Amino acid sequence: MMKFRKVCAFLLIVFTTLSCKKSREATDLTREPLIPIPVSIEATESVFEITRSTEIYVDDGDVALNKIGEYLAARLRPATGFPLKVIDSKKQADKGISLTLDGADETLGEEGYELTITEDQMKLTAPNYAGIFRGVQTIRQLLRYHIESTTTQKGPWEISTGTIQDYPTYPVRSAMLDVARHFFTVEEVKQYIDLIAEYKMNTLHLHLTDDQGWRIEIKSWPNLTVHGGSTQVKGGKGGFYSQEDYKEIVQYASDRYITVIPEIDMPGHTNAALASYPELNCNDNPPELYTGTEVGFSSLCVDKDITYKFVEDVVREVASLTPGSYFHLGGDESHTTKKNDFIKFIDRSQEIVLKYGKTPIGWEEISQSKLQKNTVVQFWSDAEHARNAIKQGAKLIMSPANKAYLDMSYDSTTTLGQHWAAYIEVDSAYMWDPASIVPGISQDNILGIEAPLWSETLMTMRDLEYMAFPRILGHAEVGWSPASARDWDSYKRRLAQHGPRLEARGINFYKSKLVSWAD
Repeated sequence: MMKFRKVCAFLLIVFTTLSCKKSREATDLTREPLIPIPVSIEATESVFEITRSTEIYVDDGDVALNKIGEYLAARLRPATGFPLKVIDSKKQADKGISLTLDGADETLGEEGYELTITEDQMKLTAPNYAGIFRGVQTIRQLLRYHIESTTTQKGPWEISTGTIQDYPTYPVRSAMLDVARHFFTVEEVKQYIDLIAEYKMNTLHLHLTDDQGWRIEIKSWPNLTVHGGSTQVKGGKGGFYSQEDYKEIVQYASDRYITVIPEIDMPGHTNAALASYPELNCNDNPPELYTGTEVGFSSLCVDKDITYKFVEDVVREVASLTPGSYFHLGGDESHTTKKNDFIKFIDRSQEIVLKYGKTPIGWEEISQSKLQKNTVVQFWSDAEHARNAIKQGAKLIMSPANKAYLDMSYDSTTTLGQHWAAYIEVDSAYMWDPASIVPGISQDNILGIEAPLWSETLMTMRDLEYMAFPRILGHAEVGWSPASARDWDSYKRRLAQHGPRLEARGINFYKSKLVSWAD
């Protein structure tokens, strides 16, 4: 009789356990609030659970995959409290979490991936490491928001089963950070890199120089930072990156499969340089350092040979520190430079950039010059400039100021930012199509999108976060997801679920009233 009771008790425990497990299996991968929304999702209505015994398997001897595996483990360990050991595997694992290039669908491209989730295994495959890294961000989002905590949280850590196949619409999905108007430290730039990486952005454009400050060390022209980097908007200490600092930022970004594009804005927006070296001025007299926010009043002296020695030295030094393909030469709002002089300067500057092995990028105004083959033009306002660029065979990066500028205020009550282009609420920042902004320009003409964050009114990381988030999530989706898959009603429901995730990361974001934020 005692034995019978024990058997019954055992069966009751098994039945209860199975019933509890069964109750957790009613999941639907297609309903997960992923941003950007993937190209294809198929659900199988079960769960994979990360437990204390779960391990992460990577291809044997693959250093880059092992590094990504450690990146994933490092982000899951604090909240789960699990060891999540990363193991080099000579054969493909059939359990745990697997990251592999073996057997990947080559048509997924440079950043595409496939994530297959069963009850026993979560397998991430991609043709390239960048695709594995992008897929890791999807894995993070498939776990409940508590995974972003830095302290151990209560489980279970379950992920809905099914298959996700995903790849980007545009090859460039960029965020620009203006460190010239107000200086941001190396650690703050790293924080921003981490934040944009989570949403599959792949480029960081650093606006390194402007009227208010020169932020990158140039060894052949040291006074650029000693004097030109000493202040910022409204005064204050300013600052600059040593070449070692800059290399540290570039490497940190590269580890997250993000390319850094340095911008040295020329021939306008150059007061910090003109104040540092009087020979760059046509009258040989240096202006005072500038701490205001007006634009268009400064210009290098384009007829002097010393100007082009300066440009070449700067390009040579910065290019040597930058492994990425691009060099941004600015070219915007040079109002005091005569048009013919401007064209002359841009023509010569493109040649210098090409000489040092980089592809030139410039703001839309450079389309007034003769563009070199492969020069990229960044649209921000003038449709005619954009059309002139594509007539010359150039590709465009789309940054419409009235949609993509993150320094534009949300509404008239926003205490930060400006509104000369528009007030940009969260819906407006999302509801635009790069291929429909300028008549006559199609997706074939577009290299990608960028969300610039100008810092005239932004002094701290909290300021930066408030203006970028949550709008940059929308820009990430605009750049990654096909237009046919994007819908405001769907997006705002998914965005609502990211509120707690952003809070768990300690991000100071704008809680738009247009979104019913989750608790």
